[in-house]
Amino acid sequence: MKAISYPTYGSEDVMEYGERPDPTVGPDSVLVKVRAAAVNPVDRKAREGHLDGAIEAVFPVIPGWDVSGVVVQPGVAVDEFAVGDEVIGYVREDFLSRGTFAEYVAAPVRTLARKPLSLSFEEAAGLPLAGLTAYQVLHRTLKVRSGDTVLIHAAAGGVGSLAVQIARHTGCRVIGSASARNHDHLRSLGAEPVEYGEGLADRLRELAPQGIDAAFDTVGGDALRVSAETLVPDGRLASIVDSEVFSYGGRYAFVRPDATDLAHLAELAEQGVVTVHVDRVFPLEQAAEAHRLNAEGRTRGKIVVTVDWDH
Repeated sequence: MKAISYPTYGSEDVMEYGERPDPTVGPDSVLVKVRAAAVNPVDRKAREGHLDGAIEAVFPVIPGWDVSGVVVQPGVAVDEFAVGDEVIGYVREDFLSRGTFAEYVAAPVRTLARKPLSLSFEEAAGLPLAGLTAYQVLHRTLKVRSGDTVLIHAAAGGVGSLAVQIARHTGCRVIGSASARNHDHLRSLGAEPVEYGEGLADRLRELAPQGIDAAFDTVGGDALRVSAETLVPDGRLASIVDSEVFSYGGRYAFVRPDATDLAHLAELAEQGVVTVHVDRVFPLEQAAEAHRLNAEGRTRGKIVVTVDWDH
């Protein structure tokens, strides 16, 4: 099969497009014919070796954890999915090796849900990792509830934009930090935008003089510090990027595959509660360029790579 892989840790330059062996389908997995796979910031961290010591890499590594596609072969123990089913998945295992930037991926059923019919394959590929991160942090870590004032950083990004929609659906007031060019977009999602950068704490106190009930940090550094400073006395703080969150009494969160949570997200997408904005689409062979663009951190929504099955 055609795939993107890298033989060692490094920059985007170590990524190679070429032939890789077809994946073996285990008893509890299905073989998915990949239609699209989304790029996430964690893909760069993994490729550069920043997850070394936490997740073993078995080289060469095919990157990618997000996927949308079609089941072509169920494992012998699988009765949840059949040939022809359209699925989405956050296909993370406990090691790096057989990712989703390929024509086929062997996906454990615990990582999959049925694809929302209302989403294109490109949009659907952007839902699993970012959506699960948003959903699990908001509901499991921060335990937001209707009436809370919730601060979401980088609210126009892949995780942030989905977190805004999920929090609004829960009945929260949402304040989202973003650059000025994304403020109208955030308003369309139901958030109150605030410019990030110097003076953020003052702007937040003006918007929420009583304080923030829950803050969702996706940036780290000063954004994390400001979040802690503007919380109500019993406010909740979570970060997905900066372990300094512990020093502020908050929690660090790392998303996990969960078929039930993913099915719930798919249902929210089917109902039109959450939408996925796809910023750019690249063919599989240009995945390195997709990684470069993602590393700039200025994307609105998701960057997606697609597999051309018409060749």
